[in-house]
Amino acid sequence: TKVYNGRQTLALDSLEIARGEVLALVGPSGAGKSTLLRLLNFLEEPSAGTIVFDGQEYGAGRKPPLGVRRRVTTVFQRPVLLQRTVEANIGYGLRLRGGGRTANLPQRIERTLQEVGLTGLAKAQARTLSGGEAQRVALARAMVLQPDALLLDEPTANLDPYNVGLIEQIVRRLNQEQGATIVLVTHNVFQAHRLATRIVLL
Repeated sequence: TKVYNGRQTLALDSLEIARGEVLALVGPSGAGKSTLLRLLNFLEEPSAGTIVFDGQEYGAGRKPPLGVRRRVTTVFQRPVLLQRTVEANIGYGLRLRGGGRTANLPQRIERTLQEVGLTGLAKAQARTLSGGEAQRVALARAMVLQPDALLLDEPTANLDPYNVGLIEQIVRRLNQEQGATIVLVTHNVFQAHRLATRIVLL
């Protein structure tokens, strides 16, 4: 459960997410979908209960180490991009992590740009992008980190059908080719059926 200022925003008896599945979370606004994503990404601690990730239990004051937190990445509904180029945005997380992760960084960025269909915009400034392009940059920034679990909060909200189709294609490929576990929040039940192996109603 999660409580904010005395108000319970999430009450979930139990939920198991299997490695390599695509799980869709659907439900009305205020049901706690985004709150659940924040808990799954260890951005907040549950008010009660625990989160078990890869056999280790967290919660009740026990925070996961940085190495564990880095295995889960979220793409939020309204992406916040740095006022830099597209390629600088995509490589930012890897540069922060440093070490061997920055090996072959230009090639990794270029490959990720190809995967999200933004090769021609590598040098473009983030502020010049359309909503769909910005969302694909945010997705690419998460993809290049190669997380074990990718959490997507309404990734296609307010986008045109072309960008919706592109992003759905990317999500399928991440799951099928890289084996990423994906948790997807959506208000679109048809999208949930198109993408998910299992749907949870909150």
